Amino acid sequence: MVTVTIHGEKKQVAQGTSFGEIAAEYQKDYDGMIAVATMNGKIRELFKKVTKDCVVDFFTLKDAVGYKTYVRTATMLFLKCVHDLFGEDAACRSCVEFSIGHGYYVNALGTVEPTRENAEKIKARMQELVAREIPFMKRAYPLEDAIELFREHGMEDKVKLFRYRMSSTVNVYELDGYYDYYYGYMLPHTGYVKWFDVIPYEEGFMLLLPTAKNPTEVKPFDERRKLFDTMEASQDWGRKACIETVGDLNDQICSGSMSELILVQEAEQERKIGEIAKDIVDRGNVKFVMIAGPSSSGKTSFSHRLSIQLRTLGKVPHPIALDDYFVDRELTPRDENGDYNFECLEAIDVKQFNEDMTRLLAGERIELPTFNFKIGKREYRGNYKQLGADDILVIEGIHGLNEKTSYALPNESKYKIYISALTTLNVDGHNRIPTTDGRLLRRMVRDARTRGASAQRTIQMWPSVRRGEEENIFPFQEEADAMFNSATLYELAVLKPFAEPLLFQIPKEAPEYYEAKRLLKFLNYFLSVPSESLPNNSICREFVGGSCFNV
Repeated sequence: MVTVTIHGEKKQVAQGTSFGEIAAEYQKDYDGMIAVATMNGKIRELFKKVTKDCVVDFFTLKDAVGYKTYVRTATMLFLKCVHDLFGEDAACRSCVEFSIGHGYYVNALGTVEPTRENAEKIKARMQELVAREIPFMKRAYPLEDAIELFREHGMEDKVKLFRYRMSSTVNVYELDGYYDYYYGYMLPHTGYVKWFDVIPYEEGFMLLLPTAKNPTEVKPFDERRKLFDTMEASQDWGRKACIETVGDLNDQICSGSMSELILVQEAEQERKIGEIAKDIVDRGNVKFVMIAGPSSSGKTSFSHRLSIQLRTLGKVPHPIALDDYFVDRELTPRDENGDYNFECLEAIDVKQFNEDMTRLLAGERIELPTFNFKIGKREYRGNYKQLGADDILVIEGIHGLNEKTSYALPNESKYKIYISALTTLNVDGHNRIPTTDGRLLRRMVRDARTRGASAQRTIQMWPSVRRGEEENIFPFQEEADAMFNSATLYELAVLKPFAEPLLFQIPKEAPEYYEAKRLLKFLNYFLSVPSESLPNNSICREFVGGSCFNV
């Protein structure tokens, strides 16, 4: 017998008892289905066994760790069913590219016709395997054996990935004869994957899953056409550059040709910014360019680069930050925890903003405010503006796409731009990189450099930041006139040497340690790229330093 301590209560269990058996007894104490356990602060899958005295706790589907485990498990189950129905080549070549809302896009790459009938076949096969509660088997293979296993199964993307692996072993999952690799944890058996849907979409399928907030409800697909087209265009660019996975990127780094790739992709971004600038000018009546995007999208660098392009077309851009229209601190709304909610629309003096912009549009000369963040008040410091025939205001702020922000301005005078770091590089064909991971690493590096903030603090604040984005930015992204993807294929390799020392500083006893450990494991796939290779106007320099712009 061994002693297991849960919520301060000591309990005797037989040695070899699974964490899943213990979880079943304590499920009633948790709001949400238990997905993984922790043993003495280390995450353990529920099929693992208790072998010694320990302190145990659990994560549910409502926790980030548990939810990602559900997504990962559902993805492998989906691909297992593609394998069963359409063959090994179809499963190998199917690529889990990116998420759109709560849908995960799997590009079949010509191996399976994306029809309603085939989607229903996959869904029915998934439901069949769920009912059978087939266990996920995990085995640590010696590195060379794992490489040979995946070579035999035609998974060359994984063979390339493991070529750069420093560890001597690889954890391989097996589900009823289907083998795959995932970075992260799995649920014990297929019976846990109770909530999902499958629909045909473009060149593949959308695997629809619940959200962490409502983990037992699968809502109908919320199509975001502009976002999908933007991400698919970036994915296509990566294919043309022959860099679709981290293994491809590492090959490029080793070949010594990274400088050329960096220059080419930076030039590609500049071309797109130039096209946006031309579209603004061609419309003729645009006086207000509204730029919005989630945290660490590179909005400031983008606005500078866009302004330069506008100047080449004869326009005179003037930057304005919506943050300068914050209401005074004591008038700022508070959230459910009693903290100031700086991200809600009510934190902005929308009435004053519209009055000022309307007067500018009418040709009046006005004085614009500056918000003093130290004292929490708006100030006027002689910043006068009057719009001439070629003047354009470049306005940056998280509420820029919300029509309520600029309700008084005629639509023809506004041009809305959504910007985000939409990572389309994959670890391998079946392991996508969430766009939020790239932005979190960007913010972590920048916060440490410019604010002296620890990685622990950045991770701690991230859920609040994400909630603000979900409420105030993402619902309006499809209203943009243009979308710009600020992510590059190589930036995670550039961020790696900056982020790793910050993540290693997070103590094991901190709640943020689990996320830090996940990110460290993720970064371990990448070879590093020195930041000296970046041009000084690169958006990535907004985070690692050395930008020619005041960012």
